Amino acid sequence: MDILGFPFFTHCTTANVSDDQGLIEMLSQNIDYFQSKPLELPKTTILVDHGYHPEKIIPALEQIYPQIMTKIQFELSAKPSKAEKQAKGQSGFVPVAARWVIERSNAWVERCKSLVKNFDRTLARANAKLKLCFIRLMLKRLAAS
Repeated sequence: MDILGFPFFTHCTTANVSDDQGLIEMLSQNIDYFQSKPLELPKTTILVDHGYHPEKIIPALEQIYPQIMTKIQFELSAKPSKAEKQAKGQSGFVPVAARWVIERSNAWVERCKSLVKNFDRTLARANAKLKLCFIRLMLKRLAAS
C-alpha cells in the first residue's frame, strides 16, 4: 500500500501459504518493477508486522534479483509495549499510525460486496476482484474531485 492506502501490487494465495512465502511470490511476480527502478530514487520501504521474517525473505529475493536490497528495505511495524500503553492510559488494541493505512484499506475492500463473500474458484479471479475494488474506489475519488 502507498500512504493513501492504494496497493502497489496484489497477490492472492491459498490459506496454507505463509506470509513470508506470499510476500516472496508477490515481489517475484513484480520483479520487473524493481529492476527498472533507477538507483538514484529512494529505496521503497516495505512495512511488515511481526508475522514476517526479513532474515528469511531477503535471501530468497536476492536469489531472484541480487540487487533488490539496493532498491527496497524492510521496516518492522512498531508495536507499543504494555508500559507505553499504560503511560498513555490505553489498553488492549491500540492502532499504530503506519499500520492504520493498511487496516483502512482492508475496510474499504470489505465494503465491496462481491469480495465479502469470496466464493471464487480461482485465485486469479479473486485477485481480479480485488483490483476492481480498488479501481472502483479510485474512480469514485476522481469523480468527487
